[in-house]
Amino acid sequence: MKTKAILLLVTQLSLVTGLASCGASDEQTSTNEGVTTTDSSNESSDVSNSDDAANDQSAGSSSNDNTETSDSEQQTVFATDYFITPAGHEQATDYQWDSNNEVLVAFTGDSMSIDGTGATANGSILEITAAGTYRLTGSLYNGQVIVDTDDEDVVRLILDNADITNESNAPIYVKNAEKAIIILSAGTYNTLTDVSDYIFEGDDDEPNAALFSKDDLTITGTGSLTVYANYNDGITSKDGLIINNGNIRVVAKDDAIRGKDYLIINKGNITVDAQGDGFKSDNENAGKGYISIAAGTFDLTSAADAIQAKSNIQISNGSFMLTSGGGSNADLASDASAKGLKATVNIFIDDGSFTINCADDAIHSNNGITIDGGSFTIAAGDDAIHADAKIIINDGDINISKSYEGIESGVVVINGGLIRLIASDDGINIAGGADASGFAPGRQSSGNSDYYLQINDGYTVVNASGDGLDSNGNIEMTGGTVIVNGPTENMNGSLDYDGTFDISGGLLVAVGSSGMVQAPSSDSSQRWLGVTFGTQSAGQLVSIIDNDGAELLTFAPEKNYQSLVFSSPQLTNEDSYDLYFGGSATGPQEDGLYQSGTYSGGTLTYTFTD
Repeated sequence: MKTKAILLLVTQLSLVTGLASCGASDEQTSTNEGVTTTDSSNESSDVSNSDDAANDQSAGSSSNDNTETSDSEQQTVFATDYFITPAGHEQATDYQWDSNNEVLVAFTGDSMSIDGTGATANGSILEITAAGTYRLTGSLYNGQVIVDTDDEDVVRLILDNADITNESNAPIYVKNAEKAIIILSAGTYNTLTDVSDYIFEGDDDEPNAALFSKDDLTITGTGSLTVYANYNDGITSKDGLIINNGNIRVVAKDDAIRGKDYLIINKGNITVDAQGDGFKSDNENAGKGYISIAAGTFDLTSAADAIQAKSNIQISNGSFMLTSGGGSNADLASDASAKGLKATVNIFIDDGSFTINCADDAIHSNNGITIDGGSFTIAAGDDAIHADAKIIINDGDINISKSYEGIESGVVVINGGLIRLIASDDGINIAGGADASGFAPGRQSSGNSDYYLQINDGYTVVNASGDGLDSNGNIEMTGGTVIVNGPTENMNGSLDYDGTFDISGGLLVAVGSSGMVQAPSSDSSQRWLGVTFGTQSAGQLVSIIDNDGAELLTFAPEKNYQSLVFSSPQLTNEDSYDLYFGGSATGPQEDGLYQSGTYSGGTLTYTFTD
């Protein structure tokens, strides 16, 4: 059948219908400090926790071959490996040692005793000059632990109820080592504290963190570590930083936890209060500057970005509570950045629980974002989810309670998931580049074909004061459910696109003002109905019933409305449809949509006919 559209004008009512045809080893081991150790005497010493942190040990993120393909249900924003594996940072033997060979260091005020070789005391300074395992216990006042060795083996520092303060420099300074491991002894509480001013030798400006390493650094174990960084950063490695476990709290004048080359977190319970960034990796060289998080519990409060990577962020799982810039109601300086997650390249989220409250964007990438799952509760002072190039949502439960624009990118592809968003401007905005923060089918004007919104599946609910779905290019809908509670002011519309809007599947319900109303393109293969009318009150039911009495739509909009666009696979070219306002409905409803029960008592307002 040839495509056709009908326009009928009635007093205070205009209507359009779009009709279309279907176009180890064998050694004895024991669990010690939460890590696997080798005991030559075959006896377990100081076993206080059965957790084996060797199981948490990681050699970094493995390569990932997720590629973007048009016929794949799961898509990602680019086809190369996420990260470069940090070769040599970790080996299984790093977490195995003879407990009988530990060097015991007992701090007592401004002095210490040492039982073993490889370390010397210089007043209140402990100098470690050989690889090995050093157990530190007691309180050291105005002291320092310095690791400086050319040995090609690992230096392990076991913090066993150690409290170290320094009034002029970093409490722990790894100046030179093949690699260093901080082990938080099971059941212990450890503290590092510095002051607001450091004294440096010559022109040096390092160390600049309370726990500072110039080389690869690993933190593991099941004990606790609290860092009070009054000078600058809390924990910093100028190479790579891996956190395998631990209960860690950092209060920092600037950044809390920084791995320059990379930051890998495999497990742990981490709390941060930072006047700079929470987690940070900032090496600009290729294959570096990334953050990978496998699991853990994270409560990060930051004046700047909560998690910031110079290249990529990958999150496999974990529980995240992120507050940045004072939260979504705070005023943010024009040159400040206070985002929840920020990556210069890409962000990949596989799963996890996220509560994000920030003055800036909640999830931001200068290139692409892929969300494969997880639950998100977001309140943002700016955009909730923003990528300059592309956003792909394959699954997840995303609840955006506050945003300027809910989801914004040059390309947005929704393949699944549950999305509910509230936006003070556009709900889903298709526009490329960095943040800037009549009733007819599409205007067919200056749309950019490189920009598009594609909805293939999922359940999406939009409440927008600006445009509901706004594309500077095209819109395509092949499946899923989309509910739009659009604007009440006539300068915006529930649907707004510059190119085409092709709908071939799914359920679309869009209500809003009537001043700039658009509906899907007239040659869409799935039929749609559109109507404008005088203002109807929020909550007043609107229902569409076919000529056999079957309810196709019963819906209670959240705001006053003057227009309705409806499309469903149930619409056919043969039937006529009655439009009702008011009345009542039985049965459960979700997001204003009744999908079972019975509608009755409404006022017949118009009949759609072929």
